[in-house]
Amino acid sequence: MSHVTTHVLDALAGTPARGIAVTLSRRGAEGWEPVAQGLTDADGRVRDLGPELLEKGVYQVRFETGIYFATRQVATFYPEVEIAFEVKGAEHCHVPLLLSPFAYSTYRGS
Repeated sequence: MSHVTTHVLDALAGTPARGIAVTLSRRGAEGWEPVAQGLTDADGRVRDLGPELLEKGVYQVRFETGIYFATRQVATFYPEVEIAFEVKGAEHCHVPLLLSPFAYSTYRGS
């Protein structure tokens, strides 16, 4: 299993958000350095976002939400959502996103 996974739910539609491009990056000396990319599946999940183990550090998951809503002809305020978090050890990091066109929320998942 990847060290980082994610799950996106579309609160407007009440369904998993399929087809959202997701990028995992690590904060380095020159800014954000891409580590892995994925696309949410039919269940709104990216189960293999990066390696089994990441070095300690600050990471970011970026979701291409504008493209997702544009393909559904839904106006949105957020063209992308970026969630930064810290990896402190080997514990699994699940970063879920609850998404609507004008709001989003996240939490430390399990």
